[in-house]
Amino acid sequence: GSSYRDMCHILNVIDDKGFNCTLTDHSADYGMLSLQGPRSRDILEKICDADFSNKAFPFSSHKLVNVAGHEVRAMRLTFVGELGWELHVPTESLSAVYDAVMEAGKEFGIADAGYRAIDALSSEKGYKHWHEDVRPDTTPLEAGMAWLVNPKLKTDTDFLGRDALVAQKKNGLKQRLVCFKVKSPVPMVTLEAIYRNDEVCGYIRRTAFGYSVDCNVAWGYVENPAGVTLDWLRAGSYKVECMGEVYDAEMTLAAPFDPKNLRVKGDYSETIDQQDTVR
Repeated sequence: GSSYRDMCHILNVIDDKGFNCTLTDHSADYGMLSLQGPRSRDILEKICDADFSNKAFPFSSHKLVNVAGHEVRAMRLTFVGELGWELHVPTESLSAVYDAVMEAGKEFGIADAGYRAIDALSSEKGYKHWHEDVRPDTTPLEAGMAWLVNPKLKTDTDFLGRDALVAQKKNGLKQRLVCFKVKSPVPMVTLEAIYRNDEVCGYIRRTAFGYSVDCNVAWGYVENPAGVTLDWLRAGSYKVECMGEVYDAEMTLAAPFDPKNLRVKGDYSETIDQQDTVR
């Protein structure tokens, strides 16, 4: 998967740069439990010796904690758009930590979730999947991830791909990843054609049914040799072909679920219907 690709990439850089270092893959030595939802903090505070408040444990931070006598690295991250933590656990401790989490969560209605649920929730939230949303033939600018590279582009810091991104910012994008909400009665499976003003302009890269928004949520790159600008995107009328039928599609530039990112911050004061999606 992506871990193998990352390892190969790092090894190539070590070799190209002549660095005097080695890379050791410890992936098999650890497992990960992802605890997500509005009561995740309550559960962890029952079984851990740490403060999980926003101030003490902000988003995208991590620390070592003790769970049922086992040392665990807790990371405040999410791939489903909720308040939550990833617990990175030594393999031999996984069962004990899992049992402790599930026991502590009984009073809050804790339940296991499968990988298809993760796919659906992450699609609603617009979190990117390697090999679908982003691939070697796409750039951060095209994928709507400019926030990752813009700070460095404003400095003299060099990095792999910098020249290509500088040129792309100067010349403009020819394709861009956008989201479509499609009310088709049949499941979408990817590779469906995207129409803009009745002309094919791309295809769907990733899709899942969004139970929170009650429709298919599809992500795909739309292309235009003359350039893909925000005005060009917003001026179009879109449809998606699915199983030989063509359905109207609502194009959005932001995730259809919780576009304000409130839930990730632990704020559940607004319902999804109260939040506007950026179009």
